[in-house]
Amino acid sequence: MACSSRNEYDEGMKTVLQRVSKARVTVDGRETACIDLGLLVLVGAGEGDGEEDADWMADKIVGLRIFPDDQGRMNRSLQDVGGSMIAVSQFTLYGDCRKGRRPSFVKALEPKKAEMLVERFVARVQATGISCGTGLFGAHMQVELCNDGPVTLLIDSAVSRRKSKEVFAEP
Repeated sequence: MACSSRNEYDEGMKTVLQRVSKARVTVDGRETACIDLGLLVLVGAGEGDGEEDADWMADKIVGLRIFPDDQGRMNRSLQDVGGSMIAVSQFTLYGDCRKGRRPSFVKALEPKKAEMLVERFVARVQATGISCGTGLFGAHMQVELCNDGPVTLLIDSAVSRRKSKEVFAEP
């Protein structure tokens, strides 16, 4: 079993996902991704995040039942509705604004490793058959969306780790 300096209360990979009727990302006036019905997902990787966080996050989001069924209840997943996704890397999800007037980003993962995890997240989504476009890692992007609902959720993979420990802890 591998040792880790991460404790159960550390933050995990973070996402902000929005159910959209349309969304697009442009960089320097060039469109890099465009979807109709689906999800726009801002993805942030932090210190200690690994491939398991990216995989868990992708699986969780693809399977979330947040699209309406015939009765208007959130009962269908992205796969169920044939939707698409745009994933945008977003280190600012790790901005700590508790002190001073400028956010600190010291808990964000260094760029090379973060890019690798965001790419892993996208590949895992695509492996499920979902079309997943992206922004351009590290670039200044323009992100446009029409939030449907509105439905906006925050997900942190560390919550999954804590919950797993509680559920599977030995008495």
